[in-house]
Amino acid sequence: MLKKTQTIQINFTGGIISPGHLLSILEIAETAKVSEVRFGQRQQLIIEVSSQTAPLFADHVSKTPNIISSYPATGIFISNTWLSEGIYKDVFEMLNWESKLKINVCDSRNTFTPFFTGHLNWIAGAQPNYWHLVFRYPKSNQLFAWPEQLYTNHIGELSRQLETQLLNNEPIQGVPVEKEVKLPDFHLPYYEGFNKYDQYYWLGIYRRDEYFPVSFLKGLCHICLETKTGQLYATPWKSLIIRNIEQEHRPLWDYLLGKYGINVRHAANELNWQIPDNNEDALVLKRHIIRHFDNADVRTYGLCFSVGHHCFGSIVITQQEAKYKTVLKGQLRYDISYTPDFNPNSGTLINYRSGVAKEHLGPYITSLCKYFYERHNTDDPLPGYVAAHTAPIPPVEKYVHQCPACLSIYDEQVGDPDQSIAPNTPFDQLPDHYQCSLCEGPVKAFNKVAYSALLV
Repeated sequence: MLKKTQTIQINFTGGIISPGHLLSILEIAETAKVSEVRFGQRQQLIIEVSSQTAPLFADHVSKTPNIISSYPATGIFISNTWLSEGIYKDVFEMLNWESKLKINVCDSRNTFTPFFTGHLNWIAGAQPNYWHLVFRYPKSNQLFAWPEQLYTNHIGELSRQLETQLLNNEPIQGVPVEKEVKLPDFHLPYYEGFNKYDQYYWLGIYRRDEYFPVSFLKGLCHICLETKTGQLYATPWKSLIIRNIEQEHRPLWDYLLGKYGINVRHAANELNWQIPDNNEDALVLKRHIIRHFDNADVRTYGLCFSVGHHCFGSIVITQQEAKYKTVLKGQLRYDISYTPDFNPNSGTLINYRSGVAKEHLGPYITSLCKYFYERHNTDDPLPGYVAAHTAPIPPVEKYVHQCPACLSIYDEQVGDPDQSIAPNTPFDQLPDHYQCSLCEGPVKAFNKVAYSALLV
């Protein structure tokens, strides 16, 4: 049986998009009755089409190599660097064949683009025109570093050679990554809204549901062409950036955003997520956890969250494989992991909790966020001042009620929306007919448990 729909992926080298090129693709999409499109983690365009209309996109599909880069951040998030826009484009020109591997090209001080999510990862060194190379075999998470830095002119030739060896699983001499590449502390810049730089503005556009209306993007392309804005930029956060907007042209952008009701000032704790492409379940999980963050007023600056395996994140949530295909969504369980230093580029993961129900993810991840800040706030910037001017605050233990049968919890702060129990409803005010939301155990059987001693 033939699939009724087909996913079209169109790569944009390094995240650079020509407005004219994008406009031609969007016009084909309209012909194919497509009303919305998405951008992916690899700075590509993703279009869901019917199998009958898929051939219309044949001239645009995957003939450009799968290269992501920190180019969109140059000049707005990265400054005083030898890696100029011209050098980026020289490197892209060397990588101009139809590579079967994923390639990353990044500034070493960048924290906007993942370093190691490619198979060939080129990272600018401290000396001009010298690069670190970190490589990874397909279907493997183990990283290896080339034992010496390489000159810009060698990138194309060596990449071609290594692609063949990696695809054939041939041994390549490498060294531990941590000996070669010093990772910068991770701080994700706020990449949305209108922002002033030099005499220009840049505009970042993020969509909560990831969908961009085709008609909106067509209007965006027309403004770019009218104002001679030659490039747009797709980001690894599935957003768009438009740079070099002149003051006199800002009303055009304000009008377009208003016409389509595009919001451009979302909370920072919603913007620091990496979600697999075309995965509605992962988006639902993200929204669920963010609602908890909002209710609990959780700080997440300096952290990055991801859902699913092989994602870029300092805290990673993965769904456990269900034993049976018919398992209900309420019975799904998740694992929570984090990187040793909470830097999403680290690659190594430490297990924090296993077999966690969806309704408990928010509280556990909140605890992990607090652990992150405790680790990073051990040094007193004013020695002795805080201790001398503040009274010690005794820790307040939080208690919840846990079902002894399936270990689900009732958290008074969260309530139980699925059973019409509002947040902040005390346990002793629950109706007599209340049951465990998972196994339907009686409310009288629940045990009061200290949060720090929860059984999972």
